[in-house]
Amino acid sequence: MKEFSREYLKDKKRIVIKIGSSSLQHKETGDLDYTKLDVLVRELCNLRNMGKDVVLVTSGAIAVGKKAVHIKKIEGDDEDHTIAVKQACAAIGQARLMMTYQKIFAEYNQVAAQILMTKNTIVDNLNRYNATNTFRELLSMGVIPIVNENDTVATYEIEIGDNDTLSAIVATLVDADLLILLSDIDGLYTDDPRTNPDAEFIRQVDALDEETIQMGKGSTGSSVGTGGMNTKMIAAKIATKSGIDMLIANSKDIKVIHRLIDGQDIGTLFKANYDKSFDLPLFVERMHHR
Repeated sequence: MKEFSREYLKDKKRIVIKIGSSSLQHKETGDLDYTKLDVLVRELCNLRNMGKDVVLVTSGAIAVGKKAVHIKKIEGDDEDHTIAVKQACAAIGQARLMMTYQKIFAEYNQVAAQILMTKNTIVDNLNRYNATNTFRELLSMGVIPIVNENDTVATYEIEIGDNDTLSAIVATLVDADLLILLSDIDGLYTDDPRTNPDAEFIRQVDALDEETIQMGKGSTGSSVGTGGMNTKMIAAKIATKSGIDMLIANSKDIKVIHRLIDGQDIGTLFKANYDKSFDLPLFVERMHHR
């Protein structure tokens, strides 16, 4: 078998890291896991100290909002009311989540910023141009942008729907050279390892073909997050076609971040496969809930 070296990952200069909501909270209570958050922020600040640009794509706003107003399950009298409850929870939770991040980032003398996006941010040319300029300016200031979907205003028509896809879009917008997806899975398997003991782990994907995408569809994610392996395949498609390497790794130990950047053989690496005909705005426009 061909030996793959990941040494070159050490030279990555601009890194987007996505963390799922299930990775940020305690399973038993749904409350934020401050230990994990603290380690996450420390890892990100350390990457900044190495001279790298860092963007964090975070989930968790709705979950945090639900906890704040003691709602177990989001439900309303009808569909419109349910959406309103969800969006109200997002509004409460996003502010709380950012407050927590800001506090921890401040401990490491690191400035963080908030960017909330919807599908329109990408599809509309002027919006996309402005968002790209804002990201670039923040990164040139040494700031760590913290990105989430704008769940308070995003409805079915304008939502991206999951942060795996969002993080790949962000990576493309900022010309990142590495995207790291952290969630509750080790990486890509030939089948769902929870139901099939013979499922094999895939360390590296050189080219994303239909067979690989189908493997992803067979294995799903957590009950807390919105993204299973399927959304990670969409993210891999966006990232690799845009010339960005992508890693999927398990967030049970957040310190995996510096090990990945160190070139250690952890998780699944999707190699960049630049496709100059790939049109991100068009892809996002057509992508919705396919």
